Amino acid sequence: MTATIPPYLTTFSLAGQVALVTGSGRGLGLEIARALAGSGAHVLLNGRDAATLEARVAEIEAAGGSASALPFDVSDRAALRDAFLRIERDHGRLDVLVQNVGQRNRKPLVDLTDDEITGLLDVDLASSLILAREAARLMLPRGRGRLIAVTSVAGQIARANDSVYAAAKSGLNGMVRALAAEYGPQGLTSNAIAPGFFATETNAAITGDPQRSAYFAKRTPLGRWGRSDEIAGAAVFLASPAASYVNGHVLVVDGGATILM
Repeated sequence: MTATIPPYLTTFSLAGQVALVTGSGRGLGLEIARALAGSGAHVLLNGRDAATLEARVAEIEAAGGSASALPFDVSDRAALRDAFLRIERDHGRLDVLVQNVGQRNRKPLVDLTDDEITGLLDVDLASSLILAREAARLMLPRGRGRLIAVTSVAGQIARANDSVYAAAKSGLNGMVRALAAEYGPQGLTSNAIAPGFFATETNAAITGDPQRSAYFAKRTPLGRWGRSDEIAGAAVFLASPAASYVNGHVLVVDGGATILM
């Protein structure tokens, strides 16, 4: 007997849509890509390692999803522009952009060089504005699209020796609100997902240290780190028709860490 999908759940379907997820070769980006594909979208996986992306595409296709690799470095402006030309040529549309690429350098500000500061801001903030611009150019003629930025709770709360990352993530929060105002009248929505403490490869040095890992786990009311797959629902929601009236919002996915004194 074939199970039927309750009618309302079809509003979460992404069938027929094309989605680009940057930084989706691993970690939270990969989980978002898997979830979008599992909801019916054709997902373009992005990163700098083409072989890794092809392997991830094969995994998604083996699970019944639709995906292809789109390798490029978001800090390479020529490669970025070429990637959007390829999207237009090969797919004729882009419905969802999830900006997930980010770099971090946990050092005191006085120990960071000029190039380190500007390099981090370029990848974490400036590239996001350029990605959003190029995506909007494909979305505006259709009068519909979803711009989604993966920011961080670091855009709302702070720790020492992380100033550039926090500044960039705060900037992304401002960016999605500004784009919500700019493009809302033309049918595009712009929102962000702010993850808290997730046990990803990026945080391996912390999760591998029992004392530090326990500290961060206790910083959430749920008393644990987030699993990578727990970011997926937020991304599917914001990308789907179910979120058609959600615009300019930063959806925090942190187990409650930012509300705990």
